[in-house]
Amino acid sequence: MGLRPIARELGLARNTVRRLAQATTADELLVGKWTGRPSILDPYKPFLHQRWSEGCTTARRLFEELQERGYEGGESVVKKYIHKLREVFPHADPPRRHPSVRDVTSWITRHPDRLDDEQAQRLKAILTRCPHLDRTARHVRSFAELMNNRQGRDLGQWIADVQADDLPALHSFVNGLGQDLDAVVAGLSLRYSSGAVEGHNNKIKMLKRQMFGRANFDLLRKRVLLAARGRS
Repeated sequence: MGLRPIARELGLARNTVRRLAQATTADELLVGKWTGRPSILDPYKPFLHQRWSEGCTTARRLFEELQERGYEGGESVVKKYIHKLREVFPHADPPRRHPSVRDVTSWITRHPDRLDDEQAQRLKAILTRCPHLDRTARHVRSFAELMNNRQGRDLGQWIADVQADDLPALHSFVNGLGQDLDAVVAGLSLRYSSGAVEGHNNKIKMLKRQMFGRANFDLLRKRVLLAARGRS
């Protein structure tokens, strides 16, 4: 584009556009009311430009590095100069962190409707690159449907599908289910839950820990009874 269209697009004077277009150094871009005035930062600007091009854009860290090189000015001077560098030479956003094992596990075990668009896209890309993980995810979600919909009657078919697949980790899980299969089927079919019982067990364990394991059963019994009486 020519200077005139650029000036019209950016809303700048044509002389300003010409000066910026012809600049060969950062100092030629960073001009204004401070032009011609000496600054305590001047001797350190080449170092700042070098570190900026290397990807260091944190004013605090650059200030500390300048202090190690003898800079005696204030941090605010460095911050203002870095702010102007950031306006003239914006850095691209940092690369996204690679998903961890915990991230991928969470995405697989979470309901698909609870994943945002980015999470869904990243999970899809991962499953596309790893067929074993893709098959594992499908089995995990099928099992989740059995639990949510109380379809214990379909557990046998799910176990058969897993055993027919080359997924050793899921095979171990299936073997564990087989040790008490009737109870698992009941748990996936009936509306009853042992959650209340487990809650009482956890409360008793908490009371026991509060006594540091030094009290006998009689004292534990009294504390449990007194706690129940207090609720009533």
